[in-house]
Parts: sequence; structure tokens; C-alpha cells
Amino acid sequence: MTNTRIDRLLMQAENELSAVFAGFERMEDLWTGRVLDAFARHHVAARHFAPTTGYGYDDVARDTLEALCADIFQAQAAICRPQLASGTHTLSLALFGLLLPGDELLVITGTPYDTLAGVIGQNREPGSLQELGVHTRVLDLNEQGAIDIPAVLAALTKRTRVVFLQRSRGYALRPSILPQDMAEVIRAIKQEKPDVFVMVDNCYGAFVTADEPTFFGADVVAGSLIKNLGGGLAPTGGYLAGTERAIQRIENRLTAPGIGREVGSYEASYRPFYQGLFMAPHTVCQALKTAALAARVAELLGMDALPGAFEARSDIIQALVMGTPKRVVAYCQGIQAASPVDSFASPEPWDMPGYADQVIMAAGAFVQGASIELSCDAPMRLPYAVYQQGALTYASGKRAVRAAFLQVLEASDA
Repeated sequence: MTNTRIDRLLMQAENELSAVFAGFERMEDLWTGRVLDAFARHHVAARHFAPTTGYGYDDVARDTLEALCADIFQAQAAICRPQLASGTHTLSLALFGLLLPGDELLVITGTPYDTLAGVIGQNREPGSLQELGVHTRVLDLNEQGAIDIPAVLAALTKRTRVVFLQRSRGYALRPSILPQDMAEVIRAIKQEKPDVFVMVDNCYGAFVTADEPTFFGADVVAGSLIKNLGGGLAPTGGYLAGTERAIQRIENRLTAPGIGREVGSYEASYRPFYQGLFMAPHTVCQALKTAALAARVAELLGMDALPGAFEARSDIIQALVMGTPKRVVAYCQGIQAASPVDSFASPEPWDMPGYADQVIMAAGAFVQGASIELSCDAPMRLPYAVYQQGALTYASGKRAVRAAFLQVLEASDA
């Protein structure tokens, strides 16, 4: 009876979401055109897939990939490389490049994602920004879940050098921030303090909407290549795109002052990065469809889903409030069981480095930790919500959502 109920709910959800899915497909078409146009402008050819060694001087594959990244984000310059190990590493690189001792970092979208706590210095990690004399202040969103522009302007001081926005919800039940909703605050900040750097954590957000934060004057966006922009094919890496002024400072922390982007080799082929970028609009579309399906099924079961199935989205993350630890574990175990890799594993909460609470993670991915592949994780704390993201194909995502809700219903009945 449980199987029949879930199948009925999935069919109902799909029927109700037809217009939503069509919107995702229009966005895929828009971004596919932009990516293909960029490939054509930069004359991408087979020679751009060749590996390099040593210093990597005049690496045409690396340089063209970065030019593509800058082009797509309508930015002056970009860093797009396999040497960046994760989204957190990429964000950290940018912050250490832009901030100097005595400066202030102003975070205006609430407490940032857990893994940035060590970078900022909230948990007294050696080598943090705090240890180097950088002070951090955090402003919460207003009651409507939007950026509090008057509070931001009032908080700017002579020491404020970087204003930081996190596009996605992270492990918070707040709305993700649409790039167009960043436009007003970016404009206001630049009018008040033109020399400040506006930096956006763009993880999970690329190609979800018709515009990106750089379209509205953000000095730099940063993200991981094993999330949206890598299309599920990039095996590692991160990207930063923005103004020449910002990227130049960051590149000198990537390697060394005076060397910057001129070096950096990669002995494996660059093909997965180019092919992943080409696939990214389609893969993001599959992930968004899977997220909306999960949201609608949750709503039909009386659960809270953020965003709601029919709400505008700015990232690929879907929060589902399970309400109990047992349901959290059940949902994640269902996702894992329907994964193509390690389906036999059964995830449990554990003390994961960089997180304040125990975390459970379901991730049966071809690329370890790739959030653009279907995964689901949750901090074991109230209100006991799971955070689902990704799906290389909608068909596999749908099967995983079905398996996850079956596990939840069985756990609820037990």
C-alpha cells in the first residue's frame, strides 16, 4: 500500500509541475546558447583538451577555459582550475586575496555555511582571517528573508573591505537570494563605498536563473566545479569570475605575487572541464526538476519544503523538513540506496570535520562529494531538515526521491 501511495503522489506531482518543468527547460535553452556562443567566440578545439606539466607557461587549455568562464559570467577575468579542491577552498582563496590585516569582512546574508567558520576564525583555527587581524561581522536577513539594505549601509565602516553574500540557503531555512535581488544592495554599497569588494558565494547557483551576480556589479563570484558549473563531469576544481582588480589580488594568493595566473599545470586532460561546462545547463535543469518533484511530494505529505514546489529558485538545493532525526536518517538512506555508486552503503550521522553538529550525508556519486550529482545531507539539529541537491538525470533523481519517501513512510509507520 505504501508503494502505491508514493507512486500516486509522484504522478500527481509531475502533472502539477508541468509548467514549472517547462520553465527549467527554457532556462536550459538560454544557458546552452550562451555557453555555445562562448565556445565559438574562443575557438574551442581539440588542442584545448591537452594536458600540461611543470610550470604550465602558455597553457592554452587553462587560459581558454578561464576566458570562457569570464565570458559566460560577463566578467573581466576568471580563475577556473583543478587546483582548487572545493568550494570552501575557492571561497577561502578569494577572502585571503581580498582582505588585509586590519580590514573588516561584512557578511550580509546571515551566518555563512558551516565550513567557512574555520576560515573566518569562529572556531579559532590556526591561520584564520581572525588570526591575521581581519574582523568579521554578520548581518541577518530581514523578517521577509531579504537583504536589509539600510542595515548594510549603516554597518559599512572605513575598515570594511569585503561585503560577502551567500546565494544559497546552506544549512539554513531561509530563501536563497536571486541575483536580481542583489542588484539594489550592490548598487547602494558601491555608491556609499566604491572601493569595497562585493563577493558572492555562488555555490549551487550557476545557471539556475537567467542572470548571475556579476551581471549586477558583483566584484567576484566563487564556486566549485563539482557543483553546477562542472556539469557532473569535472573531476575537481573551482572557479572565480569578476573584475580584473579583484581577480588580480586573488591570483596572487593562488600562486605568488608577480606570478599569478601565469603558471599552473594539469597533467590529466582538460576535456572533462570543457565537456562539463557544455553539459552544465542541461545537468542543472535535471537537478532543478528533481528538487521540485521532491518539494511537491513533501508538500502532498504535509511536510514543509523550502523553496516550495512552485516558488522561484536561485540554487539547486531543496530543503525538506522531516521533523525527527529518524526521518532524516531514513530519507538520506533512501537516497543512498537509489544511487549508482555505493548503493549498498547505509549512511549514519557522524562528527564531520568543519561542522558544528553531527552530519549525515548520502552521496553515491561518480565524483566524490559532487553536489551536482544527487546527494542529500543534514545537520542533526532542529528542525531536522534534509538538504537535497543535484541529479545527473531526472529519471534517476525521480527513482531516488521515490526510494527516500518510501523509507520515510516506513520509518513513520514503524
